[in-house]
Amino acid sequence: MRLFPRLLLSHLAVITAMGAVLVLTAELAAHPFIQRHVDEMVRQMGGAGAGMRDDLSHGMRETLTRALLTALPLALLVATATAWIAARRVTDSVRTLQAGSAALASGEYGRRLPEGGQDELAELAHSFNVMAGTLAQVEQGRVELIGNVAHELRAPVSAVRRDGEPPPDGQVDTHEALGAGPPELGSLERLARDLSLVSRVEAGQVDLRPQVTDVWTLLEHALQRFALPFEERGVTLRVGPLSSTSPASPIPASPIPVWTDPERAAQILGNLLGNALRHTPPGGRVQVTAHAHAGRVQVTVQDTGSGIAPEHLDRVFERFFRADAARTRGEGSGVGLTVARGLARALGGDLTVQSTVGEGSTFSWTLPALPPGGHDPG
Repeated sequence: MRLFPRLLLSHLAVITAMGAVLVLTAELAAHPFIQRHVDEMVRQMGGAGAGMRDDLSHGMRETLTRALLTALPLALLVATATAWIAARRVTDSVRTLQAGSAALASGEYGRRLPEGGQDELAELAHSFNVMAGTLAQVEQGRVELIGNVAHELRAPVSAVRRDGEPPPDGQVDTHEALGAGPPELGSLERLARDLSLVSRVEAGQVDLRPQVTDVWTLLEHALQRFALPFEERGVTLRVGPLSSTSPASPIPASPIPVWTDPERAAQILGNLLGNALRHTPPGGRVQVTAHAHAGRVQVTVQDTGSGIAPEHLDRVFERFFRADAARTRGEGSGVGLTVARGLARALGGDLTVQSTVGEGSTFSWTLPALPPGGHDPG
């Protein structure tokens, strides 16, 4: 049986039971009142009314019963109409939700439901609209992902195909043929590796081996790894306290212990520094600092690059997102910041960004510090 007849029948059952109880209760409860009223009438009439006591009582009870039975059909009719309207209102809302769900299932992610009212149905409509908006964002991300992957694969695949075709004269330089393919194949391998890592990070299946680590040791290794690329690009890299002004800032002797996976932490720092290097012009500066506060350690990577527009700040951690759509494909695979934030959250921290157009960006990576006493947490 469908919802509307079930609701209507349930309402009618309640109404019928209420009518029966009303009549029965009135019959039982009316007798004392009628008897008291008849006694009062007999007392006022004196001895002449004593013989009429039974007739008066019976007549008044019969009149009450007839009045109830006469009014009951009209009351049931009005109650049935009211029940029909109430059941129709509920089923109309359910049908609207059903139509919206069907539209959503068919791919109409722009469908929204009216949210009028303050009842549970309005809350359900609001939850449906939130879900539809989330699915629309997911679908948009899927479309963009497919387009970006196709874009990332087009250049290396074309290069590999071009290198595999013989020249018109039938002659090919062996060294040139062997040397042209590996860079493009390396790009394909890096893209496949990074996409695999993104999927594992988002699925919570990344392998982590946390241990006690000094954050300054992590930063020192990152400095050694990126010193040459920064020098070749003409960008100053500083690692150390904010008060330091020397490009070759000494690593502080006082350690800041953290509970993290050194390999994954190095990967986060590498992605942040690589991103800063790509977006900082020659002559610019990148400052990396760390400090502990309230049981957390914050590592900041601040650059003097072009900055990020406010409308793009919420999307910089999306896969393959480019604030500048005209920017050509560089050394990065387009998922570095996505991987960095995913790993930061998997390690119990987070990664956020603040930026001002024309002044640069600051990425803040928070991670758990060791509890007092230096013992491993957990």
